[in-house]
Amino acid sequence: MFFPTRDLEGTTEFYQGTLGLPLVLDQGTCRIFKATAGAFLGFCQKAAPPDSPQAIITLVTEDVDAWVEELRTRGVRLEKGPQFNPDFQIYHAFLRDPNGYLVEIQRFADPRWGERTGAG
Repeated sequence: MFFPTRDLEGTTEFYQGTLGLPLVLDQGTCRIFKATAGAFLGFCQKAAPPDSPQAIITLVTEDVDAWVEELRTRGVRLEKGPQFNPDFQIYHAFLRDPNGYLVEIQRFADPRWGERTGAG
């Protein structure tokens, strides 16, 4: 999936510098970052992306608290601190990227998740 951005440099600094995602392809006006072994995020320079982006970018990890602590040391302000969501059986926190996209750092608490993915 590609997301529009007004500030490709600021977006690159956030995803590569702050979140530590490797930049795998720089196409000039579009950049692609590796989120996991099989997942990538792409951002393209656009004059006017949506004023209120509706997409939520979710990064799944086993250690939400470690991510949150690291992000805080890098000066990232959280929208919502880590908490358990019993409706979805997840532990998660939220922040915003430079484009206004909501970024969720999430761990699945449902033990069936490992069965579905081959993890655990």
